[in-house]
Amino acid sequence: MRQLVFISLLFSHALWGQGLKSYQQSIPETRVNFDMVAIPSGNFIFGQTEKQSGEKIQVPAFWMGKTEVTYDEYQLFFEESRDPEPKPPKEGPDAVTRPSPPYIDFTLGMGKVGGFPANSMQQYAALMYCKWLYAKTGIFYRLPTEIEWEYASKAGTEIPADKLTDYAWFKGNSNEKYQQVGLKKPNAFGLHDMLGNVSEWVLDHYDEVYPRKDSPVFIDKYADAVVRGGNFQDEAIQVRPTARMAADPIWNRRDPQVPKSIWWNADAPFVGFRIMRPAKQPTKQEINTFFEKYL
Repeated sequence: MRQLVFISLLFSHALWGQGLKSYQQSIPETRVNFDMVAIPSGNFIFGQTEKQSGEKIQVPAFWMGKTEVTYDEYQLFFEESRDPEPKPPKEGPDAVTRPSPPYIDFTLGMGKVGGFPANSMQQYAALMYCKWLYAKTGIFYRLPTEIEWEYASKAGTEIPADKLTDYAWFKGNSNEKYQQVGLKKPNAFGLHDMLGNVSEWVLDHYDEVYPRKDSPVFIDKYADAVVRGGNFQDEAIQVRPTARMAADPIWNRRDPQVPKSIWWNADAPFVGFRIMRPAKQPTKQEINTFFEKYL
């Protein structure tokens, strides 16, 4: 029963969000902003592949980041949280939860400011960014569930294999580098780079049972989280809406710290994230419960 209640919170069961409008969110006290796209409610087949039939799922409306979170956005969180005398916003992160510096340059020479995707962070860090963003804006943002992510990625239609290069960065066209967000065509919902470029963290922890209607799957805070969509290093066949992969310790094998960083993956420039916003803002208590569960 508690699981069902939690799912209701994540899906904002009190309001299905018909009539949502896309908008641009500014980050207070900065010149940085990002676009949130209104995703309409609807039905889709979750987890349908050549090997399995999938399940029909009804998904309420929500907002999704138009692009992956960029370095320009993420660096604000990193720098503010690393301030020697941190001045966090009300209810924000504190000195204890400050992110550690990455062991290596997580862009690996591929580009930082100017619209490149933030990358190499662990799921924990992506969720801490969401917590920081809530403190800055007063709006609850989080990682999407697997169901929400796949629904937004499919957007009611499949991209033909021979058109993939128009929509995604993958091994065949990326020159072995991630690229600035938004350069490829958007999908039918208006979202860029849902496939390829960098794989994206979702809220779920890895479970071989796929699909399952009770997403998100939560095992414990230290269980392997899931990334979706494929990335710039993958072959075209691996870049698809149903592509999913569990976090692997090898992504942080070169981190010499003991214990290894909970913030960064030193060897994962192919991992990033995008955010979503439920149609109805949860209560303050519900938001606190959410962050206590995952962080």
